[in-house]
Amino acid sequence: MSQHPTTLTDPKAICAHSLEIMADGDLADFEALAHPEAIDREESGPPATRGTGPAAFHAIALWLRGAFCDLRWDVHHMAADSDLVAIRSTWSGRHVRPFVTYDDAGAVAQAMPPTGKTFAATQSHWFRLADGKIIEHWANRDDLAMAQQLGWIPPSPRYLARMALAKHRARTAAR
Repeated sequence: MSQHPTTLTDPKAICAHSLEIMADGDLADFEALAHPEAIDREESGPPATRGTGPAAFHAIALWLRGAFCDLRWDVHHMAADSDLVAIRSTWSGRHVRPFVTYDDAGAVAQAMPPTGKTFAATQSHWFRLADGKIIEHWANRDDLAMAQQLGWIPPSPRYLARMALAKHRARTAAR
């Protein structure tokens, strides 16, 4: 559970805190920051992440935590203009369980078995606020750097076989 205050009013502080609670926040933390109609514009997560409101944002955190430990987002720069906030950050963690991505229909697209390796990759996040809460989020991530650091690409023949098995297991579990 997050140890940070949940009654923030500064738009930049609200958005920065939303990254912090991705690593350790519970549903109440997300309810304090995400508007009931909030939507995340990223669509590579499982179906639970594609809804609206705090529960969908919490589902994103649980999805990421399900594959990575020691997650953290280091904020480097923030800018705000009216109801928009932009953050440039680096996220880092360690890949300890399969990371499963999903296609547009919400079916398993890929599954990367754990490598035990650490990563640090840049991201930019864009937030729109309404009524003092996040109502919309977009992200641009350096997924190539993360994939290279974790050994997903270029994949070794052994890792390709492990990916195929992990994908089969994820699809079976999703049924």
